[in-house]
Amino acid sequence: MITAAKRVSQLATHIAIGFLVAATLSGSVLLGGLAMLLEPVVNVLLLPFHERAWHAWRARSGERHRLALTAAEKISQTLMHMAIAFSIMYGVTGSLASGGIAALVEPICNVLVLPFHDGLWERLRRRLTAAPARRFARPA
Repeated sequence: MITAAKRVSQLATHIAIGFLVAATLSGSVLLGGLAMLLEPVVNVLLLPFHERAWHAWRARSGERHRLALTAAEKISQTLMHMAIAFSIMYGVTGSLASGGIAALVEPICNVLVLPFHDGLWERLRRRLTAAPARRFARPA
């Protein structure tokens, strides 16, 4: 249950960051909202294809170059995310500059904010798993 709540919270945080970036760049709450509804949907639709391709490449290489392939996959995933952010913002605003800024700023904001988000959820998970143990502990 906590994992599902964390995932929903991650999505909400991601959308909020994207919305703030898109609304600021476009100057319109409506266009920013449209862009940030489209961007996660496109990412979710394309990510399984990306993961399937990388799974096949890793399977072919076996254990050789495992670390390098993992790093390359993450870089590839980031570049895909940036390309989608650029495409959506360019499509919404018609501005190459807005698309380029969104492609750089939005992923950077996610990289900076999401570790704090995950840390908060980890503390909550530890607190919730420790609470039942304290409840049933007998006083000495």
